[in-house]
Amino acid sequence: MKKITLILMFFGFLANAQINNYNVGDVVDDFTVTDTDGVEHNMYTITASGKHVWLDFFFVDCGPCQATASMFNEFYDKYGCNDGEVYALSINSGRDDDEYVKWYEQQYGGNFNHAPAASNEGGGGPVTSNFGVGAFPTYCLIGPDNKVILKDIYPIYSVQTFEDSFPAGFNPPVMQCTLGVSDSQTFDFNIYPSISKGAININLPSDATSTIAIFNALGQQVFKNTYSEKNINLNLQLSAGVYMVKVSADNASATKRIIIE
Repeated sequence: MKKITLILMFFGFLANAQINNYNVGDVVDDFTVTDTDGVEHNMYTITASGKHVWLDFFFVDCGPCQATASMFNEFYDKYGCNDGEVYALSINSGRDDDEYVKWYEQQYGGNFNHAPAASNEGGGGPVTSNFGVGAFPTYCLIGPDNKVILKDIYPIYSVQTFEDSFPAGFNPPVMQCTLGVSDSQTFDFNIYPSISKGAININLPSDATSTIAIFNALGQQVFKNTYSEKNINLNLQLSAGVYMVKVSADNASATKRIIIE
């Protein structure tokens, strides 16, 4: 009985998961939110640059939101972290503050660059109300003309689900988006090709003992080894998917994304 109840609760979250105050083709109202890093995002400014905008309406304790958060972040990461033609933005329902949303991203956001997220402190609640979102998560797509293209993108199985929502004729390039350097602002490495069958090359700035660790989309470590040379060639036997390659050397580290076909 308990199992059945949990299943019903899960699907209850998904019932009517869409934006209810706009229909496809409607122009949405302008809005400005501030993400948990203090950066403002204005809808009409974003679309005026020609971008398509994917909105993720969520709240922290929502199980389906937790289950799909890493896929939305993978989508954000894969297409250039909002520097390309795709713009991804998470909007909290208004229940959660900055600290709780940051915790949510750490726990469920996956080992990707994370899409900017606006909590109740950043104005997420009023936007959720304006769009008429009553079930979570709700993912929707707004075009450069500020018109609704899709009221609900669901169920989310993988990053491919978001790619399947691309309008006809919209083919944004995959753009490498690297995680920031930790512990040092000068450490970096080259990795190529970024998309391969598993054969990749890593070039370090100098000869040094380095450790290479690779993580899958769930944040699980799938490879680790130590090297002493500057140029490293790997022939990875990994399943197709997106992986993060972390290189640590001289008390510094940097992480970059690769795709295994």
